Formats: sequence, structure tokens, C-alpha cells
Amino acid sequence: MDGDFYSTSGMKRGPDDMQVNDGMGDSNDAKKAKFDNGGNQPSRVVHVRSLPNDAAETDVVQLGLPFGKMTNVLILKQKNQAFLEFQDETCAINMVSYFKTNTAQVRLKSCYVQFSNHKELKTDASNSQNPKHMLMLQNTSAQAALQAAQGLLGAGGGHGGERTVLRVIVDNVLYPVTLEVLHQLFSRFGKILKVITFTKNNTFQALLQFSDPISAAAAKDSLDNQNIYNGCNTLKIDYSKLTNLNVKYNNDKSRDFTRPDLPTGDSMDNGMRMNDMGMGGAGVLGSGANAFGLGGLGNGFNFGGNQSGNRMGNMGGMNQHNGSPCILVSNLDEEKVTPDSLFILFGVYGNVHRVKILFNKKDNALIQMADPSQAQQAITYLDKARLWGKQLRVAPSKHQLIQMPKDGQSDAGLTKDFVNSPHHRFKRMGSKNYIFPPTSVLHLYNVATLEEDDIRSLFSQYGTVKAFKFFNNDRKMALIEMASVEEATLSLIGLHNYQVEDNLHMRVSFSRSTV
Repeated sequence: MDGDFYSTSGMKRGPDDMQVNDGMGDSNDAKKAKFDNGGNQPSRVVHVRSLPNDAAETDVVQLGLPFGKMTNVLILKQKNQAFLEFQDETCAINMVSYFKTNTAQVRLKSCYVQFSNHKELKTDASNSQNPKHMLMLQNTSAQAALQAAQGLLGAGGGHGGERTVLRVIVDNVLYPVTLEVLHQLFSRFGKILKVITFTKNNTFQALLQFSDPISAAAAKDSLDNQNIYNGCNTLKIDYSKLTNLNVKYNNDKSRDFTRPDLPTGDSMDNGMRMNDMGMGGAGVLGSGANAFGLGGLGNGFNFGGNQSGNRMGNMGGMNQHNGSPCILVSNLDEEKVTPDSLFILFGVYGNVHRVKILFNKKDNALIQMADPSQAQQAITYLDKARLWGKQLRVAPSKHQLIQMPKDGQSDAGLTKDFVNSPHHRFKRMGSKNYIFPPTSVLHLYNVATLEEDDIRSLFSQYGTVKAFKFFNNDRKMALIEMASVEEATLSLIGLHNYQVEDNLHMRVSFSRSTV
């Protein structure tokens, strides 16, 4: 059953929120003593301690995979511990015995393996007579990890069991997709080594290489046919025929997490930019008016309609911005920038409510959009755009709103409120505006009363006009191509809302058409 990955629905308590039964949490001294003398009596439940903070169910299952069939797994995030249940006690005995003489490692961190004092991990919450049997709901991540392991055991470790590269297609894209977002969605199933993103047949696609086949299988089983947002951005996941990804550059299109030394290269824009702040700095993607972001809002994952509610919480440091509608723009030309110019440019990607050019640092500005999803669109499409001979940087702001100057105070016109402007492009919630990055071709609207020479002379103020044509079937629309994307951007800022007649203004938009 298809479900929404970021759901607006409420959360039920998941395993991460559960109270741990008495008897599960032994004191550290007792644990040390038990570990030193071989631990508890043999049990088919193995207790793993000192896990790294980012350990996932797939990591624990990977640890137990060589020893036999596993039937349940539970991670206690707050305690950095896990419980792994085998079908047979012999498998557990072999695992504990092996790790007495060999160091167990999860994500390069040494861990401790011993028998649990629980004889089984139960998933039947109605049978609560014996706390020693530790009643826990099996969450979706656990099911996916166990299914993946079962698939690998079934494949005998042969062909089909070693695939680590997934091909991801994102259908029905209403909100921008970035490499960062994919990394955060998929990394909860295991360690991602490499990611390559590209656009093929106008569809956003990605290749993700995991460190191990269990993580890849768990991610595929859990995320295939899920929506990143309510009703849109649907993930279609399959195995790639590739066995290894060759990444040449670390940038917004590709990343090799094992090679931080790679050059950034020149990332060609395919309409899916992200802000280049490194992991954990990406902005918060919102979902329409609800603006459900990638963390910090406590929304549960909704896998296939099952709200077991793994809280995303601190995922990748995202919640520090908490879905702010404000963005910080830097590297502006302080001699040329005005609140109105930023209102027009950023208004291509959402409704700009307020603009504040910083008094002590006039090449920086704060922009308050109507909601966090529009803020993210502006970051996605305008970070690294060229304007006034410089490369803009656009990033999330920690501010939730821009304060207007108090009555009687003047800030030399550096702060301006546009809430009631008649020139917003997004008149209705959810209105369809064609959104893509700045282009050298511009679409003009309301130009029926102008002659081609008039239009060419208007635009030549901002650069070289390469081509022009009116639409054959509708002369109030036209396309004009400038010599560069930057000249087209300056033309849009200068001529959008240009007054053609008393009640008629020219509308200028970026266009993917050719002239």
C-alpha cells in the first residue's frame, strides 16, 4: 500500500519513545561484571552495547547475518544499545562466542556483544505477564532490515544478494528534490557511500550506493512507492545493474562520502540545485501551507499507512531552522541592490512578504517568504545564481520573521513590507506556476500593444538581445533570448511589472523554451 513518507497525521508512540522495562537496564557495573565473566545464560536474544549514535537496524542485522536467521531486532537509541533475536539459540551462542575473541564493529565503532537476560523479543503487546519477555512493537525499519537479511540468506549470498546500488526515480515532483534530501531519507537504513543525481526524460533520477546489500535492500523495501510529501514526490526504487559508482566531483549533483578530497568541478544546472552548505545545512523542505519540514516538527513517518512514528527529530541538523520562511542572501552588489529588486527576483519562486538589506553589511539581505516551502524553492533555484557580476549565496535563516523598523525610526529604506503588493505571482495557494532556475530565455506576457523594436530596445538596456518572437497564436505573449542567463536575470528584475498601459503591466518569467 502506498503511503506518505512525511505525513501530516499524528504520531503513535514508536519504539524510540517507549519506556524500558525494569530488568532491561542493568547498572553499568553489573554489565561490566557480566561481560567479563561471559554474561548471562545463553538466550536466542543477543544484547549489543556501545553502538554509535547513528546506528540503524540494518547495522545490527548486518552484525548477526553470518550466524543465521534473525526474527526480531530492536534499537534503543537513547541508550546506544540493541537487541537481536535469532530463530535458534545455537545461532546466538555462535555470535556471542565469535565476538568474545573478535571485536564487533558498527560504523567503525567497537561494540560489545553478550546474551540478553530476555528469552525473546515479543511483538504481541497483549501478553504482558512477564516483563522478562520484554514486550516491544517491531517497527518498520526493523521489518525491512530483517526481510532484507532473509532475502540475502535465501539468495545464498550469491548473485542478487550482493547488490548495493539503487536506482531511484522521483515521480510527480511538486517540491524540489536535492541530493541532501535523498541522503537524509536513505541514510537511516545504512551507510551511503556515493550518490549521483541527474535528470533523464524530464524526470529526476538518482543512483545511491550503500556500504552493504542489507542496507540497500532495506531501503528499497521500505521506501519504494512511498511519497516524500503528502500525495507527491513519489519514490520508485529498483536495483541498478552497476556494482560501483564512479564519482568524479563532490557537488550538488554527485557526492562520494568516502572521498571528501574530490574537487567540486563545474556543476551543470539541471534544475535541481541545492544550497551547498555541506551535510546538515540544507534548508527545510515544506509541504504546501502545512510546511511540514524535514525535521524538528515532530511529524511521524507514515509508511504505507502505518504510523509507527519514527520521529525524524534531529535528522541532519535540520530542525535548527524549524521550517523558517526566512532566507539569508549574501554576496550582493551593495551599490545596486534594493528591496524592490530582490522582491521581483525572489518573487519568481514564491510570494515575498518582507525584505531587509542589512544596515552594517549591505551585501547581505534577509528575505521573508510566505511559507517555508517557498523559501526552500528560492534556495534551490537561486543559490549560486549570477547577479551584478557576482555569484549569489542563498541559505536558510534562523530568523522566523523580519521585524519592521519601529515607528519614527528610519533605516534609509533598507527594510520594506510587500505583503499587500498587487504584484505577487502566486495569487492562490497551490496555483500552478512553472518554476525552474534562471534561464537566458524569458517569457513575456501582456505585450500585444508593443512593437518588436520597442521590446528589443527595452531589453537591450540590460544586455544583448539574441533572438525574439511573438507567439503565433497569441500576440500578447512573446519569447526573448538574452546573451547570458545573468543578462536575462537583470532584464527580469528591471522589466517585470513594466507599465505598458494604464492598467496593463508586462509580466516577465524565465522560460525553458527556445526562440
